[in-house]
Amino acid sequence: MSAVAPPATADGTTAADPEKRKAIRRAIGAGSIGNFVEQFDYGLYGYMAPVLAPTFFPGSDPAVAVLSTYAIVAIACLFRPLGGTLVGRWGDRVGRKKTLLWTIVIMGVTTALIGALPTYHQVGFFGPVLLLLLRVVQGMVSGGEYVGAVAFIVEWAEPKRRAYYASYASNSCFFGILAGAGTAALASAVFSEPALSSWGWRIPFLLVLPLSVVGIWLRRRIDETPEFVRATEDGAAVVKAPIREAFRSQWKPILVYCGVSVMLAILSYSWVTFYPEYLTGTLGLPRWMALASNAISVAVLIPLLPLAGMLSDRIGRKPMLITGAVGCIVLVPLAFYVGEQGTFGAAIASQLIYIVPEFFLTGIVTVCMAELFATRTRFSAGAIAYNSSFSIFMGITPFVASLLVTSFHSIYAVWVYLAVAAVLALVVVSTFMTETYRSHLGADKFAR
Repeated sequence: MSAVAPPATADGTTAADPEKRKAIRRAIGAGSIGNFVEQFDYGLYGYMAPVLAPTFFPGSDPAVAVLSTYAIVAIACLFRPLGGTLVGRWGDRVGRKKTLLWTIVIMGVTTALIGALPTYHQVGFFGPVLLLLLRVVQGMVSGGEYVGAVAFIVEWAEPKRRAYYASYASNSCFFGILAGAGTAALASAVFSEPALSSWGWRIPFLLVLPLSVVGIWLRRRIDETPEFVRATEDGAAVVKAPIREAFRSQWKPILVYCGVSVMLAILSYSWVTFYPEYLTGTLGLPRWMALASNAISVAVLIPLLPLAGMLSDRIGRKPMLITGAVGCIVLVPLAFYVGEQGTFGAAIASQLIYIVPEFFLTGIVTVCMAELFATRTRFSAGAIAYNSSFSIFMGITPFVASLLVTSFHSIYAVWVYLAVAAVLALVVVSTFMTETYRSHLGADKFAR
């Protein structure tokens, strides 16, 4: 009597196929390494902002210098839609693998160059101008990196475990942020204040170069995604103008994704970039305590995200998103209240409360970036949606949050900023979003 074969998945492989699982693990590593590099740089820049501020800007007003440092990130992120759209076009035309190889090369080189820049005291305003130019290039490339990496992982994944596998793409971002925080804290501990301000700040940025070499090696070893190969094997599905096609046929899911992802961008980057500076600058917590408390909360969230992905693969995307939006409205002000006690324990407790809505939102918004769009325009449509919403608000949120606290003398102004986005997301998810967790990747999810 012959054994019964495991059921076939939508891509024609069996769920128990060990070679398929091995390929998926390689795809996760290859896709995630670029996200790690991007967020390592972003987190490092955010945590080192108080050190970079007097290095690249006049030191007469420290608050203005810090705001200017954050403003460079915000300006650079405004270029992400343009860069992401161009990268997405390449990804839909020549493939995910080739495109992602180039993005990690450019990100690594530009980040390392930041570590070699002349300062304001050496070349005047040419210093911040060069810093801005490098951040703009990074922003343009990064606008396609995360979208492409998520598409790459999801297109390799087993259909019923897409959120679980996509959670590792989200985790790579938090690993990058955690590594950025740890590197910033280590640099602050190892170097004296004069040495850190003079030259020590450069070393963490230069470390990105060998990380990028590892990423290139990983991405060269993995094949193109089966989903993209299947969709383009006869050449008929390769869209000649994927950007135009994305706007024509995918405008509804683009708007839905924008309505949902703004909330997560504000939630995440108020926490990982702005909040440590608030703990130090406003509440007077020692810098190492602010960074350490933030790192602890990130470390707690990381093992929880795969569990969130598994839960979403069982109950769907919409229940998770709705729960997360309610958490933004109800739990974030409680987190801020706890943090205002001004102790190390309160800083940790406040951020552990803060990560509850992160649990319900982070990996789910990530997998929706791929599931909402059809294969033929996934990279382009995803890049348009992600960069028109998440990327812009990711970049401006630390600046806006700092400005709100400075203007209203209350961190609850930041909560109002987040709550408006959460209410918008609740309306969009409840009214306009189509459930995607059991959908076919290649098909359109919205009727035209």
